[in-house]
Amino acid sequence: MAKDALIQVRIDEDLKNQVEALYKSLGTTFSEVVRMLAVQSLEEQGIPFEVKSGFRPHKNLVARGVAHKYADPSKIPFEKDAWRQAAVRKHADN
Repeated sequence: MAKDALIQVRIDEDLKNQVEALYKSLGTTFSEVVRMLAVQSLEEQGIPFEVKSGFRPHKNLVARGVAHKYADPSKIPFEKDAWRQAAVRKHADN
């Protein structure tokens, strides 16, 4: 399979460095893991890991701090099952 398409993603530099070190210790690369994610997503016809409402990202992620600052706790019950509902709507539209 030719590798001729490019994906660019912006992430926190410290997170990138940590995950690259982890994948290197596992004998692979960040790019290869992204390819594995894509292949496995097609195999499973979905996200190849469980996505849960209330997921708590790593405490050092900048986005968590921003989201936490503006979060409205009264809206949490409405977020339950949001990923599944979004996927159902996406596939219903296609």
